[in-house]
Amino acid sequence: MLQRLKESFGKPKDDFFDFDDIKKYFRNKDNSTAYQVVSDKTCNDLDFDDLFMFLDRTHSKVGQQYMYNHLRAIHVNKKETKLNEKLITELSENHELRISIQKKLEKLRNKDAYYITALFQEEHLNQPKWFFVIKLLSFSGLAALILGFFNPIFFLILFGIFCVNFVFHYWNKHNLFQYVNSIPQLLKLNSVASQLFSHSLFKELNPELPKSIKLINEVKNSMFFFQLEAKLQGEFEIIAWLLFEIFKTMFLLEPLLLFGVLNKLNTKRNEIENVFRFVGHIDMLISIASLRSGLGTFCLPVINDGNEIMVKDISHPLIVNCTTNSIKIAEKSVLLTGSNMSGKTSFIRAIGLNIITGLTINTCFAKTITFPLLKVFSAIRISDDLMNDKSYYFEEVLTIKEMLEESKTGNKNLFLLDELFKGTNTVERIAAGKSVLTALSKNNNKILVSTHDIELTDMLYNEYELYHFSESVNKKTVGFDYKLKEGKLKNRNAIRILEINNYPKEVIEEATEIAKKLDKTYSNRNTSEY
Repeated sequence: MLQRLKESFGKPKDDFFDFDDIKKYFRNKDNSTAYQVVSDKTCNDLDFDDLFMFLDRTHSKVGQQYMYNHLRAIHVNKKETKLNEKLITELSENHELRISIQKKLEKLRNKDAYYITALFQEEHLNQPKWFFVIKLLSFSGLAALILGFFNPIFFLILFGIFCVNFVFHYWNKHNLFQYVNSIPQLLKLNSVASQLFSHSLFKELNPELPKSIKLINEVKNSMFFFQLEAKLQGEFEIIAWLLFEIFKTMFLLEPLLLFGVLNKLNTKRNEIENVFRFVGHIDMLISIASLRSGLGTFCLPVINDGNEIMVKDISHPLIVNCTTNSIKIAEKSVLLTGSNMSGKTSFIRAIGLNIITGLTINTCFAKTITFPLLKVFSAIRISDDLMNDKSYYFEEVLTIKEMLEESKTGNKNLFLLDELFKGTNTVERIAAGKSVLTALSKNNNKILVSTHDIELTDMLYNEYELYHFSESVNKKTVGFDYKLKEGKLKNRNAIRILEINNYPKEVIEEATEIAKKLDKTYSNRNTSEY
């Protein structure tokens, strides 16, 4: 383990990511106090799951769930950010301390630790109305056993009670199964939290944590039964398991202990979450330290009250050997042109991802980056919703409408768009696109939008800064430099690329002739009417 911990620091995980379990804490948590909860739509647009797999270097399932929620639910807390940086620095420089903590966190590496959140986020089982029958049968079994030593006839009565109890015992097995994994993991979590809090370095994260640990420990003895149950299922011989099953059945221990423990845990939900968050937060800090250790270039963002986005040598974290770009977005937003695969959408995603990681883990993939407090929204990857009978265009209409509503809230927003209204005809696409982009650019919002419609560059010249990505086409190949350039795209190579790929000669000739006519028609228009 020691060797693995040393070698893995600074490197991405080589694990399977079960996002159904990873997202449980996030899905069930009340994040209403967050500055922004990044939507599923934006996550899909920005390949958020892939980003998480790159960022996540946690050692426990608790830390993994906590970090996912931290990245999705954006909270702004300068004091916490300052403390986090202090701890990250210490964990990066003090190797012995970091490894000792990682070894403790490894105790929560088992998949069962994913289910701890159910103990404080989900409704617990309630006792059935007839639960008094179980208590009566348990007492009857104990009484019959004791009296049997004075009168053997009671052993026969005990056997009859055992047969009845057998039915109730196995009725309860399904109930027990829901908790036999999570409750032992809670005991481990509480133990790990206690050990981590013993380090003075972490006391400032939650000075009141010992109170939560103590309250959970009050039900420790009752929960010990579940630890024993888990061990018997995995380690002991079948004979020991069988004897224990007979003993539990005879006195109906499982339902009595299960519902007793659940009643106690039901009053300690806040304490369990406090401990969960404490351990998860420390694991996340080690993950951030590991991430930064493995990066060639990164920076801490400067988040101010201004209205400018300034980035130097920004890169997309998921693109290997990514070409970097720099930009300053001040009074005007940005309209990008360029051919497919030239880098437009990757650049837009890079800006969005860096804003999110800057706000959440105070880490950006650039030499320097400065931006105001922003909410991030996107319309990049839109598809038909066949299940709800919604077309591509209608899905896009709904997404853009939400952006228009957000643009008027008074918050500073960053809107990321790719090929606006590409699901409809050219004339109305350009007309609607121009109107929407004008509306979105008001109220201190920032927009990064890409388009193939060159007409938009003339219509929005006074409202948007124009940039483009380009490619070089020679006799047989197409080359991309992925560098951002000022101004609108002047050269078009789509038909030339068709020719390189051996399209029929008559197709190329006709397409070229039509393009010339369309260019002539467009150049004769009085663009001032727009």
